[in-house]
Amino acid sequence: MEGAARALVIVSGMSGSGKSVALNTFEDLGFYCVDNLPAELLPDFVRSVQGAEAAPTKLAVGIDVRNRHSDLSDISGTLSAVGALGLDPRLVFFESRDDTLIKRYADTRRRHPLSHLGLSLADAISLERQVLKPLRQIADRVVDTSDLNVHQLRRQVITEFGLDSDSTVSLLFESFAYRHGVPADADFVFDARCLPNPHWNAILRPLSGRDEAVADYLEAEPDAMRFVEQVSGFLDTWLPRLRADGTRSYVTVAFGCTGGRHRSVYLAERMARHAREAGWDEVAVHHRELD
Repeated sequence: MEGAARALVIVSGMSGSGKSVALNTFEDLGFYCVDNLPAELLPDFVRSVQGAEAAPTKLAVGIDVRNRHSDLSDISGTLSAVGALGLDPRLVFFESRDDTLIKRYADTRRRHPLSHLGLSLADAISLERQVLKPLRQIADRVVDTSDLNVHQLRRQVITEFGLDSDSTVSLLFESFAYRHGVPADADFVFDARCLPNPHWNAILRPLSGRDEAVADYLEAEPDAMRFVEQVSGFLDTWLPRLRADGTRSYVTVAFGCTGGRHRSVYLAERMARHAREAGWDEVAVHHRELD
C-alpha cells in the first residue's frame, strides 16, 4: 500500500527502566508513537494508521504491565496478526536490575503500576517480571539500562533505531559540554570554546543553539563562520573516505563548548544540515546536555 507503515517497534519492559525516555526518543526520530495501547488493539491500530491519508511510515507503540495480563500472555498471536498485515514488528524490551529499579523509584517517588495491589515495591517488581516474561522471551532486542543515564539511553536508541544499519556509513552529530567530559565514542571532536559565547548575552542566554536568534548571533561573527567553513571542508574531504573504505557503520562527529547549550548545539545542527545537503541519507543529531 502506498504510504503504508514500513516499520513498527514495540517498546516494552520494566517500569523504571527507561521506556518513556525511549518512546520519546522514537517520537523525536519521526516515529508515530502511542503509549499504553491495549495489546489486543494493536492489529486494529495498524490497520487504522495504514488506511489513513498521508500515513506515517514508522510506528512505535508502548505495551507494558499496565495492559490486561491475559492480553500480554498472548502477545505472540497479536504480533502474528500484525505480521499478516505486511509488517515485521520488532519488540524491544528494556530492563534493569532490581536494586537499580528500587533506587530509581526512591529517587523519583513515583508509584509502581502494580502498587494498587498492596504489594511492597520489591514484590511489585518481582510480579511485573513474571507478567512480562512472555514479551521478554520473544524480544528482538533486550536493553539493560542499569548502568545507563538518560543521555546514554537516548543516544543508544538514536544510534540503533534512528540510523539505518544498512547504510554504508551513518552520521551522528553530537553536542556536549566539556565540563561533563568528552563523549567516549566520538570519532571526531571539535572544540568551539574559542568562539564568541552567546551565554554572555542576557537575551540569548535562556535560548539554545537550536534557536534562530542564537544562529543569527553566531553567523554575524567572522570567527564562527571561519570555523564552520574550515570544519565543513575537513568533513567534506574525509567523511567520504570513510564511506569508501567500507569498514565503518557509524561515525560520530562531536562539538563541545563550555555549557553544551549554544555554540556546540548550533554547530551540530548546522553540520548535520550540511551533511544532508551534501547527499548523506542517514544523519542524526544528539544534544547530550539538552536531550
